[in-house]
Amino acid sequence: MSKLKAVFGLVKLVLPESIVEWMYRGRRTIVAGRMIDAKAQAVSEVVGMMRDINDLPTIEESRQQLLESAQKLEKPGPDSVGMVDIQLPGAESDRRARVYTPAGVSPDGAAPTLLYLHGGGWVQGAIESHDGLCARLAHLAGIRVVSYDYRLAPEHMFPAAVDDVLACYSALISGQTVLNIDPAQLAVGGDSAGGNLTAVLMHDIAKAGLPMPLGQLLIYPAVDARLTSQSMLDLQEQPLLPASRIKWYLDLYVAEGPVRLAPRVSPLFTDTYAKQPSAMIVAGGHDPLWDDAHVYAEALREAGVAVELVAYPGQIHAFMSLTKVIPQGNEAIETSAKWLRTLF
Repeated sequence: MSKLKAVFGLVKLVLPESIVEWMYRGRRTIVAGRMIDAKAQAVSEVVGMMRDINDLPTIEESRQQLLESAQKLEKPGPDSVGMVDIQLPGAESDRRARVYTPAGVSPDGAAPTLLYLHGGGWVQGAIESHDGLCARLAHLAGIRVVSYDYRLAPEHMFPAAVDDVLACYSALISGQTVLNIDPAQLAVGGDSAGGNLTAVLMHDIAKAGLPMPLGQLLIYPAVDARLTSQSMLDLQEQPLLPASRIKWYLDLYVAEGPVRLAPRVSPLFTDTYAKQPSAMIVAGGHDPLWDDAHVYAEALREAGVAVELVAYPGQIHAFMSLTKVIPQGNEAIETSAKWLRTLF
């Protein structure tokens, strides 16, 4: 990769959207009839220049890459949003959590609350990598957001993360934490692997007979570990989330075999749809998880669940965490916040 080419690629990230659209005129990638957003293509090209899709990093490198990407490309939350770290229960020990409260909302009193589960392929991601997204949701929706630090693989393989999330939710709704949580004023959400954990939690809650949350926010969720959908095949070389990375994440998270088709890994196969709360699902058309979002939305609808599917045909994976360079990421956060306001 030439230095000049790399610099030119980075420049396109910060140019106005209209100029980048002009620069890519007539040569934007089209997959299954879906044309990529110009800024998303610029990001994809830069990522493609920086890493070979088949050159997998170490765990430590992967975690650092995600954190650095968030620090550089995610818009921070406004200063008016308060932040405090607390401890919340996990399956084996307490876990760190961060509470985001907009002006006028109590950090520990009764308030509409979103329990948020960060993405990162079950092996990376943290409170810090999704700090801006959570703070902006809190600000725009006018609610408290609680970002939870579940255990990561491969140090803690399946079912550690799902067990942590269920333990946290159970403690929140039963009044066993420092937060004053009303189950009727609680929603759960997450992106990517966090969307998977959110969907799995709905299955676990139904099976345990616990009170359901008010709603579920699923941001480009992974719901089918077979990895055989058409979008998965069409976009297997998409630089942001290529097939090689998806398989690597999954192999680090859960052993091969029938367990991968169990609802606690692949929530698409749950039999609890009819018991679940209303949902908002966000999907990107140049994300291999595009079909996961659509198939899951249809399964919920067929069971009688109210679903708002918000599709961005030109967007890539993680675009809601790339808000400094992809304008539609900001639009999607605002739409999610609007849905949350309506929900509460």
